[in-house]
Amino acid sequence: MSLKKINTVLAAAFILFILWFGTEYILSPETTAPGYGLPSWPSGDGDGFLIIKGIRDVVLALVLGILLVTGHRRALGWVLLVEALAAYGDMTNVLAHHGSVATALGVHCLTATLMVVNGLLIMRETRNAAAAQGTPAPQPA
Repeated sequence: MSLKKINTVLAAAFILFILWFGTEYILSPETTAPGYGLPSWPSGDGDGFLIIKGIRDVVLALVLGILLVTGHRRALGWVLLVEALAAYGDMTNVLAHHGSVATALGVHCLTATLMVVNGLLIMRETRNAAAAQGTPAPQPA
């Protein structure tokens, strides 16, 4: 299996994963929120902020999906790197509010780190492809 195909499968998996849990936060924040890692459920109308998280995640997934489908691979690599900051931010939020360290590291940090690795692999793949295109083909003697 080629590096391009592996990177595409990984990117598609991230997109589906982010789209799935973003949708879960929108449709049923009360059942999804405990997996986020914070120690307590928001009081009053605070659950609306969980829907905002879901909307954010769905939008992040759609941006990645558009770049993947349209073949803008270099941009996809960059956006994976930038969007990983959202997952690192979620990790920081959980840790700052004395939430579950296991969830902060095992869910948010791991997701972000895998996004960075996939983004870097795509950047490497596109750099190698660009270099190969710039090299003139050998001419017969």
